[in-house]
Amino acid sequence: MAFSACEVTDTGGIDDNSFNQTAWKGVLDAQEKHNISGRFLESQAETDYEANINSLLGGECDLIITVGFLLGDATKSAAETNPEQKFSIVDYSYDPAIANVLGQIYATDEAAFLAGYLAAGVSKTGVLGVFGGINIPTVTVFMDGFSRGAAYYNAQKGTNVMVLGWDPETKEGLFTNNFDSLDDGRAFAQNLYDEGADIVLPVAGPVGLGSAALADELGTDKLKIIGVDADLYFTDTEKQHVYLTSITKQMDATVLQVIESAMDGTFKGGNLLGSLANGGVDLAPFHDMDALVSDSLKQELADIRQGIIDGAIPVRP
Repeated sequence: MAFSACEVTDTGGIDDNSFNQTAWKGVLDAQEKHNISGRFLESQAETDYEANINSLLGGECDLIITVGFLLGDATKSAAETNPEQKFSIVDYSYDPAIANVLGQIYATDEAAFLAGYLAAGVSKTGVLGVFGGINIPTVTVFMDGFSRGAAYYNAQKGTNVMVLGWDPETKEGLFTNNFDSLDDGRAFAQNLYDEGADIVLPVAGPVGLGSAALADELGTDKLKIIGVDADLYFTDTEKQHVYLTSITKQMDATVLQVIESAMDGTFKGGNLLGSLANGGVDLAPFHDMDALVSDSLKQELADIRQGIIDGAIPVRP
């Protein structure tokens, strides 16, 4: 019988142009590479998480993959009740570790640090904006890295580029409190733009598509967007020209790795960390905006990347 991998999405859905979709690509890649079977269940509301996971129990799935921080409690509960079932949760980890759960976590602040430095170097107004979906660690880690990357630019260049929307010290900032309202994405980006921001980073899944629509209307000379999770140049094809870059989490690569470990018997509980060093996180190409990034800035970004990998440039205090 073919190995079976089953995914439970959060409320963003399987086609969220973001991490549910990228994680599912890992399952599809495993189907193609190893001829496994795969299926998914979409959660329409947070109340679906436990029911969806429970409906997959009973031996039909060799590995159950849950996606996102919000499924943390439901996954833990199911894993502890069903110790023989293998689970993996994307973008979450447990301390202490659970023997039958492998957490896929990402040093997103490393790639976000590069994005903050890049944005500070490209901005004409000297004002950057950022907002999140919900104030949870997997969101704020982007905001931390972005803010600190811009601060590093200021320290190197003697400039005073401002980041509106997040304070990495007080952990206070702007949040839509959801991951699905495009109207909120537009409104939050509009407010940041009105305060002078010409580059905005929405860390809110599909909400950011509303910010992209605003940038499309205003024109990219006035507002540019930085994507998150996937390279939005490829997933938001109608508005691809508004993205300066994207801060990517290669969840497809880590999901494939976890599936392979479950197939070959090396699976064990704990964490798999994606970083700049192992390609688990990255900064996407500049695509249509490549000409706006000077050769010297590209070289600085390459040097900073190496400095982060080597440990010479700390991205966390």
